[in-house]
Amino acid sequence: MNSGYYAVIFTSTTIDNLSDYQEWSEKMMLLAAKSPGFISVETARSAIGITVSYWEDLDSISNFKNLVDHKYAQRKGREQWYKQYRVRVCRVERDYSFSS
Repeated sequence: MNSGYYAVIFTSTTIDNLSDYQEWSEKMMLLAAKSPGFISVETARSAIGITVSYWEDLDSISNFKNLVDHKYAQRKGREQWYKQYRVRVCRVERDYSFSS
């Protein structure tokens, strides 16, 4: 990845009843991957869930956010799955890594 793209950082804590959660999580990952402007995604879940998706531009993020299936998943999240969540949209200015 080069610099000059965007990261959407989604952090959350869930409730105990996660009926349909895994199915919709996978569906949103596939939907994002097919969306114009999508670059990649990284996710981890323990006490706190963290998903970081990377996008070419702000319009791509907005377009994904407004997809019908994503709107439905957002509503289910507020009503059924999450105790709380937070979304941060950031511009990536620098990107470097290490791998052994």
